[in-house]
Amino acid sequence: MEQPADRDFPVVGIIGGGQLARMCQPPAVAMSITLSVLAASEGDSAALVIPDALVGAHDDLDAVRRLAKRCDVVTFDHEHVPPDVLAALADDGIPLHPTPAALRFAQDKVAMRRRLSDLGFPCPRWTVARTADEVAAFGADVGWPIIAKTPRGGYDGKGVRRVDEADELGDWLAVVGEAGPLVDGVLLEESVPFDREVAALVARNPSGSTAAWPLVETVQEDGICTEVLAPAPGLEPAAARAASDLAVRIADALGVTGVLAVELFEVADAIGQPTFLVNELAMRPHNSGHWTIDGAVTSQFEQHLRAVLDLPLGDTAPRSRWTVMANVLGGSREDLYPEVGRILGQDPSLRVHLYGKQVRPGRKIGHVTVCGEDLRDLRLRARRAADQLRGAPGR
Repeated sequence: MEQPADRDFPVVGIIGGGQLARMCQPPAVAMSITLSVLAASEGDSAALVIPDALVGAHDDLDAVRRLAKRCDVVTFDHEHVPPDVLAALADDGIPLHPTPAALRFAQDKVAMRRRLSDLGFPCPRWTVARTADEVAAFGADVGWPIIAKTPRGGYDGKGVRRVDEADELGDWLAVVGEAGPLVDGVLLEESVPFDREVAALVARNPSGSTAAWPLVETVQEDGICTEVLAPAPGLEPAAARAASDLAVRIADALGVTGVLAVELFEVADAIGQPTFLVNELAMRPHNSGHWTIDGAVTSQFEQHLRAVLDLPLGDTAPRSRWTVMANVLGGSREDLYPEVGRILGQDPSLRVHLYGKQVRPGRKIGHVTVCGEDLRDLRLRARRAADQLRGAPGR
């Protein structure tokens, strides 16, 4: 792709053609930033809306280099680009955001746990096990059940198990040491009796400036986030600030550039006050931040572009007292467009975002957002619309 001689606006490359890359396109157009995306196929979500889309695999160094050479900076739709590919791009002098040094803590949960623990950030008790005896010893120490995770590659509940005894991990332990997500062992964590799950979303640019959105509550069903409430209801401002400050300190300590999502467990301390434990990290725009498209002054997608280009960060203030985002999961309905019209007719202030994905049961294919003053009413409206798009009975 050749840029016109008189054009000096940047080109941002995105490895991965999913919905996160897709949702970067509207703010890129608004700021006259060109996106170039490496998608697995021409039918990928981002490739359908970003004109400059290359087809290639994220682990194919030649394909990644074809993307990189046409861009001023490269960022990521997901965390699955292999470390050797990242190292080769860094050796080529390609600006990568987040950097490989930071991204490894989102790619490898053991590295993340080790680094956060070394830095003194609050985490559940954890260990790495390679044998059934080690699993049994950890369970005896922290109490059953425990949580087992594959260190690499898990998302939306995949690669996570609730374990009541060591024998339940026999299939995972049998492949420890082999190439794959269990090469170094199984990550074991205590099962935290949390009150709810929340997420702190922040952005950081290479100059070290940071900005944080309000803390949100994430509602999970079967390991998948189905609803986000912004801001997290029922939380004192000081506690919410403490969670956001924790995320900012993590971003600074790990040298994150771009958007960072810190998934947290909210737990009560000895006197019943809320405290937070770090569950997971994601170094990219995140499902917990989709509400910002309609509910914040600056969306996470615009902010991510600003951050990776080292531009000043935007205002993260909410536009309304409450914003509710409900994920649309694939269900029985395959032809979504007619239903979109009906939903917008029923609730004109509701916003529908579809990702151009093939419908599969349980797959995130879009989300709906509604903003206003009455949280209960907003939740009912968002869930009704999401269920209607899915083809599920109303709740």
